[in-house]
Amino acid sequence: MVKLTKIYTKTGDKGQTSLASGKRVSKDNSRIKAYGTVDELNSILGIVRYKISKKIVKVISEIQNDLFDLGADLATPITLKPKFKPLRISKKQVTNIEKYIDKFNKNLKNLNSFILPGGSESAAFLHNARTVARRAETLMISLSKKEKINTSALVYINRLSDLFFVLARIENNSGKKDILWKPGMNS
Repeated sequence: MVKLTKIYTKTGDKGQTSLASGKRVSKDNSRIKAYGTVDELNSILGIVRYKISKKIVKVISEIQNDLFDLGADLATPITLKPKFKPLRISKKQVTNIEKYIDKFNKNLKNLNSFILPGGSESAAFLHNARTVARRAETLMISLSKKEKINTSALVYINRLSDLFFVLARIENNSGKKDILWKPGMNS
């Protein structure tokens, strides 16, 4: 378990940081960029929690906890032999996200157009979270081309952006406040 006794350690002052294994890497390492973006996403969800309806606060709280698991997963390379059992995103966590997507999407009308981010303040924040999840996913894919990573982690982050899309529609009065894209509107 994590124990923080001192917030600044001065060990990163020259652009290096430690992975969970203790291995030192540059702070611009693709692994650090991936889990840093996951951390950014979690911070956005901290804002989202104060803007959303009560019916989805529990979902967001669960996801925030999962995102710490995802960060731990990404901070522990599969190829290294850590002294402890590494925390990995599980298929169960992916299934939980899929259940939430199905639950919230079942009463939404089908879309015949893309929607623009916005409609309500809470939906706008969820769309922001969706795009940061997509960025985290692309960074994780880039990392996976260089190093082996947990495949469930990739599936999880992909499903997560889909869930944020659905939740944004829920926050837009079950899609009634969605702003539809009008292709070529200003041509």
